[in-house]
Amino acid sequence: MASSCIFCKIIKGQIPSMKIFESDKTLAFLDIGPLSKGHSLIIPKYHGAKLHDIPDDQLAEVLSVTKKIAIAQGIQDYNVLQNNGRIAHQEVDHVHFHLIPKPNESEGLGIIWQTQDADKGALSKLLEDIKSKM
Repeated sequence: MASSCIFCKIIKGQIPSMKIFESDKTLAFLDIGPLSKGHSLIIPKYHGAKLHDIPDDQLAEVLSVTKKIAIAQGIQDYNVLQNNGRIAHQEVDHVHFHLIPKPNESEGLGIIWQTQDADKGALSKLLEDIKSKM
């Protein structure tokens, strides 16, 4: 854990939170700056700034907990969001997943999806490059 990390402080109980779920590896709590009712944060207790910093065994239950919270809230439409790095809108340097209910057009996460035209040859080359490194 990082001593200056707000989420590590929440995990240690140094900062109060509205806990939804807690296990040895995962903590889930309500977001105090929600985009909609029920906006929750699901975090691995292992400290790492970006997704690739977290060991697989520490991520294993994060999505199943996210799913259980969505079911418990009875939400039908929602986003699961995880950002890595400032330019990608990450504000806390501890991996966290947002479960954001989308009850209507004005509440929840708003997204502008700016697609680009893709060159099939370049995509094929990229595909092979990625696959060779997996």
